[in-house]
Amino acid sequence: MPLPDLIEIVPLDKPVRAEITVPGSKSITNRALILAALADGQTTLQGALWSEDTQVMVEALRKLGFVLRVEADPDEICNRTIIISGLGGKIPNAGTADKPVEIFVGNAGTAARFLAALVALGHGAYRLHGVPRMHERPEAALFGALRELGYRIDSPNDRLPALIYGTGPRAGRCRVSIAESSQFASGLILCSVKGHWQVEVTGENAEESPYVKMTEKLLASFPHGGGSVSIEPDASSGSYFLAAGSFLPQGEHQRGEQLGLARSLKSVVGIAVARWPATDWQVDRRFIEILPQLGSSNLRVVFSRKVISRRHDLGDSIMTAIVLAPFSIEPMRFTELGRLRVQECERVVALRSELTKCGAKVVESDDTLDIFPSDLHRAEIETYNDHRMAMCFATLGLKVAGIKIRNPACVKKTFPNFFQKLAAAPPKGLGATILEARSRRALRLEELFAD
Repeated sequence: MPLPDLIEIVPLDKPVRAEITVPGSKSITNRALILAALADGQTTLQGALWSEDTQVMVEALRKLGFVLRVEADPDEICNRTIIISGLGGKIPNAGTADKPVEIFVGNAGTAARFLAALVALGHGAYRLHGVPRMHERPEAALFGALRELGYRIDSPNDRLPALIYGTGPRAGRCRVSIAESSQFASGLILCSVKGHWQVEVTGENAEESPYVKMTEKLLASFPHGGGSVSIEPDASSGSYFLAAGSFLPQGEHQRGEQLGLARSLKSVVGIAVARWPATDWQVDRRFIEILPQLGSSNLRVVFSRKVISRRHDLGDSIMTAIVLAPFSIEPMRFTELGRLRVQECERVVALRSELTKCGAKVVESDDTLDIFPSDLHRAEIETYNDHRMAMCFATLGLKVAGIKIRNPACVKKTFPNFFQKLAAAPPKGLGATILEARSRRALRLEELFAD
């Protein structure tokens, strides 16, 4: 039974002790799938995320002729063990200009950008296309770099849909700007060894980009001759549960242990995220450092700094911090949010609009949001078909009564069982009640999976 199109989150009114398992990192999974396809031999990816974005990547690789086997994960229903037979840089299938291989990328930026670089190593024509929003997202810097390497790409506006003509490895140099997306550089770097490409990264924060660093570290550690890779849990997905811990009611025993839990780098008060990433690959691992503890009243959140930057501090979990900001004890400023404007939706405008709808005082200027301590109230939240909007505001609904979420099934992009984690009994979930908003009927766990 599909998720209803409008649900309501009932606030939690008692302390919760839980250890939540979140699915694997989307960013690492899709990078690892590309590297496994390029490897010389069979690679097993353990704990790989199984969601819309990674399924798009798996189906694309199959379309290109790669053999993949997908098996259930015993510990997390939204993870899989994926076994890929790499072909050492060869792309089995190819099309012609009149009949290219059709590759659908949905609204997955990682799939669109990484596959554009990968198919250049083939020998034939490939047409990449996605949903309408993906056709609006930028691609020019990536296409320009591939052209600099000598590949032909037909796209009238340097966006998708695009026809890419693969001519195999072509030794050369290119420059790519990551001002609009670090995925441009990551796609090229993933394929650079087999393509014999030298990639120079320019633009915003080129030397310190956390997602480019993730790509480089994964490339350096990957078993290119085949082997096994363990995928970390997704820190962005974990941020929602840590955020919930920051404002849920506390028992006396939890107040006493609060700081100790925060120092564990995986817990806030009574809520822990299992297997919190041990490496520094995911920038959103820092979320726990940005939100170290609570105010003594348990009504206001204490952030570790007054200004939080998407460039320097957080990745996607900055959206979680933004939704928490009305509960802060002082005004908060979130800066360098430009990339949020060109992702699954125009996230800066979406966050401002929906928080304002809830009663928050929010000021948008350039790529900055200033958010002031506010008393929030019930609202019906538009998600803009953006999984992170749905999860951020559902988390808010654990504290604010009357938060309703439109199109909650959009969480299938990265976290299909998110609402089941909210509703499952502790310690595996938070024990929240989620209603079908119109009838106010409590939804059963099996009705809360987004597919």
